[in-house]
Amino acid sequence: MNKIKILVESKKFQNFIIILIILNGITMGLETSKSVTQSYGSLINTFDKFVITIFTIEVLLRIYAHRLSFFKDPWSLFDFFVVTISLIPSSGGFSVLRILRVLRLFRLITVVPQMRKIVAALISVIPGMLSIVGLMSLIFYVFAIMATNLYANTFPQWFGTLGESFYTLFQIMTLESWSMGIVRPIMEVHPYAWVFFVPFIFVATFVMINLVVAIIVDAMAILKEEEKDMIKEVQVSENELKTEIKSLKEEIQELKRIILEKNI
Repeated sequence: MNKIKILVESKKFQNFIIILIILNGITMGLETSKSVTQSYGSLINTFDKFVITIFTIEVLLRIYAHRLSFFKDPWSLFDFFVVTISLIPSSGGFSVLRILRVLRLFRLITVVPQMRKIVAALISVIPGMLSIVGLMSLIFYVFAIMATNLYANTFPQWFGTLGESFYTLFQIMTLESWSMGIVRPIMEVHPYAWVFFVPFIFVATFVMINLVVAIIVDAMAILKEEEKDMIKEVQVSENELKTEIKSLKEEIQELKRIILEKNI
């Protein structure tokens, strides 16, 4: 069992899995081309079966090596879920699952440590993100009600209903054709419409989005500090170990001296 654990955790084995995931991602992209599928479809399918076979063997080896601890690790459960989906026959009522094979590429996150750290940082900011999402939803709701009341009659295609107002405001928030496509046509009918839209853009786009970015950057900074603390702890432990070894050597030398003196 230890040999298998060393194998699945070895750098060479991990690199082999990474290469397979990347190659599988390339072949999945090639499958979207009809000409490539017609020419090399059978070869691509054979390679896909080879990849899922290797992934299945890998997961089984990891389960054998780690036993119950495998199912306590969220990353391992994700790998298990992805491989299980790939094993379900993509025919009949399960044909939609063929599309979900692309989730296999997300295994790069579980294999590459730096990607795992980034995802862990993003997950850690979810509580802070929820408060921002709640505040942004409130802002959108208030502005959507106002926009529907103000512009529903003159621009029903954009603000005819509350849902349409939400979508239009979302488009404006992303700054996608917000000026020439939406606001300027509205200003031809309502000259002072900018009084409504400019504050909305300032609050929703510049303030709220920057808050989201700030939370993510702060989480990454905290993660980096934690890594530095771990490195310092390891260095302290190494120094303590070196000191203990040194003192142990001195004691051994002293014992040797005492024994030699007694023999003399």
